[in-house]
Amino acid sequence: MRSPVTRRLLPLNLGVALQGFVLWYPVEKLFMTEVGFDAASVGVMAAAYAAVVPLFEVPSGVLADRWSRRGVLIVASVALAVCSLVGGLSTNVPTYIAGVLALGLYFAMYSGTVDAMVYDTILEETGDSAGFERRIGRVRFVESVALVASSLGGGVIAGLLDARVTYFLTVPFALGSIACYLRFREPTLHRAAERTPLREHLATTFRAAHRQLLPIIALAMLTALLSQAIFEFGPLWMVALGVPAVRYGPYWAGLMSTLGIGGLIAGWLARPARLAVSACLIVGSMSVLAVSHDFLTVTAAQIVAALLLVALGVHTSQLLHDAVPSTVRAGVASGVSTLSWLVFLPFSLVFGMVSKAGGVHRAAVLLIGAAVLVGLLLAYAKNGNRRPGGQAGRRQGELVTVHS
Repeated sequence: MRSPVTRRLLPLNLGVALQGFVLWYPVEKLFMTEVGFDAASVGVMAAAYAAVVPLFEVPSGVLADRWSRRGVLIVASVALAVCSLVGGLSTNVPTYIAGVLALGLYFAMYSGTVDAMVYDTILEETGDSAGFERRIGRVRFVESVALVASSLGGGVIAGLLDARVTYFLTVPFALGSIACYLRFREPTLHRAAERTPLREHLATTFRAAHRQLLPIIALAMLTALLSQAIFEFGPLWMVALGVPAVRYGPYWAGLMSTLGIGGLIAGWLARPARLAVSACLIVGSMSVLAVSHDFLTVTAAQIVAALLLVALGVHTSQLLHDAVPSTVRAGVASGVSTLSWLVFLPFSLVFGMVSKAGGVHRAAVLLIGAAVLVGLLLAYAKNGNRRPGGQAGRRQGELVTVHS
């Protein structure tokens, strides 16, 4: 028999699944080369939507906290549909980049919102946040299954028909997620307190990022940066190695599977020794990308790194949500995501330029540097968490604040 939390989250899971069924993801870089992109212009494209995301991240989080988190997800679905439609219609670099701006809006509206909805649903149903990692892991798994299925399907469709068709076929799935979100009963903990003026709400949101939380914020920011870099630039290794189109589907499916598996193992990974080993494996995987020219080896390295980064992302999300009240939870999460995109913007431009000048293997040095920083911050954050008054000790206080 399903628990109340499981039943209540079912429409959300279905919506996430439909929103994650993006058939053009596995063949995007292949399609981009067909319409005139090179390594440098790929970096410009990534920077373009990375510039859009920060403009809407914090406003979308505040909107979710003050209006409706479900409504914000619906806006995200519309943005994904628009991006897919314009991408399919594009025949040159400027038009494609214009469509990708809608993808930036999608990322801004989606990031942090689902996590906040799951966290508050658990609090509302059980009065405790202990099951968050497990529940959000299941959401990530559902999303991953959809991404894997669409990756395999997108590769087949691109091989049989054309990569452009995958963009058009994605539109109905993005719009179908709206019906699922409309059936989801949104938690109301973030509305329980007396409504404050917008200026005061914004001030509370920014004050939530107190000094002791900064290592967690920095860790979440860099983990997201490195994850995004793998998903955005990882396929460039396939292009550089001359991999045939038929392999793009299984390759991307492998990467997408990490979103689900990483979410499921996040709770198991959250021990000091296992976290330290994970940090070393991430650095090692990035190092492999700098030297290997074998398709299977490069694919395995990217999958291992992505898997561990997803798990670390869930872990840092738990630490972050434990430290802030429900009234500003989505806003703080969006603020952290904003920082990630602001750092990713120049990172993507530099990565694109280095890749064009010296190849993706030389550009992998940038990934190695980011991985080392993740390891150092992870060690610092875990040590800070064990101190009296650290983030882990705030959970009970957070619950008292929420329910008072």
